[in-house]
Amino acid sequence: MPRSLRARILIAFACVYVIWGSTYLGIHWALESFPPFSLGGIRFLIAGGALFAILRWRGAALPTAAQWRSSLILGGLMLFMGNAGVTWSSQHAPSGLVSLIVCTVPLWMAILPFVLEHKTPAPAVIAGLAVGFAGIVMLVGPAATRASGAMPVVPAIVLTIGSLAWAYGSLQAPKLEMPASKLMGAAMQMLCAGALFTVPIVATGELPRLAAATITPRAVSAMLYLIVFGSIVGFTAYAWLLSATTPARVSTYAFVNPIVAVLLGWAFGGEAITARVILSGALIVGAVALITLAPAKARSVAPKPVEHDLDRAGNRVA
Repeated sequence: MPRSLRARILIAFACVYVIWGSTYLGIHWALESFPPFSLGGIRFLIAGGALFAILRWRGAALPTAAQWRSSLILGGLMLFMGNAGVTWSSQHAPSGLVSLIVCTVPLWMAILPFVLEHKTPAPAVIAGLAVGFAGIVMLVGPAATRASGAMPVVPAIVLTIGSLAWAYGSLQAPKLEMPASKLMGAAMQMLCAGALFTVPIVATGELPRLAAATITPRAVSAMLYLIVFGSIVGFTAYAWLLSATTPARVSTYAFVNPIVAVLLGWAFGGEAITARVILSGALIVGAVALITLAPAKARSVAPKPVEHDLDRAGNRVA
């Protein structure tokens, strides 16, 4: 791998790891003034619209109808279903428990190829998932649950559906026709997701609530952070990584994000960093290393390595 490409991949991973880990706090603050679906709709329409306008001004070609269809699928699965689940559930459950359910994304990304394509995860990936989940359970598991209250059933179901949708969308992304520009693809997906958010906004009657809400400076600042960093920077980096490396590697963000959330809680919420947090962090980082350092050809095992499967593996969809 060229050194310049390796550097870009590392920078993109840093954006996804750190920025998305901080969005839990941003969502919590933004919900002080914005209803959940309005928060998602405003966030993605502004972010997607701004990015799309900038790219068109710089001479980017208009997307084709097929590319818009692909963007609707990916934006609907990852940004609409995935983020709507997180935003809505953050009203009803502690952020640590929300992050625990979201961390099932790597599990779904390992299971779905087996279910859909009969490809079994390699031992290194299975070991990495096991170690990572052990660390996450230690980080925000039973002890944290007793201290902060149990996860309500409905938010847990909503988060699980959203995590499954995000994982499926991530696996489908390399197979769909999208613009060559990853920035344009990200803008299109955000615009499609923002448009889809209008359905629950209207269905749940959020517009009157939004009009009557008291908009606080902290909520506005959090919204701006989510738009610029969580959406434009973070999701653009994620979308690019899906084409530059493997889904198994990209999914490791779910192991690191809870660490960032805990550190932000310590820095801004007065939360202590205990020995349990340090040990669980070591397990999570070890899991990231297991999955990331696994040889590319060994990340999945296909029962019948026919030519069709080899071609798809070359496109990093395995």
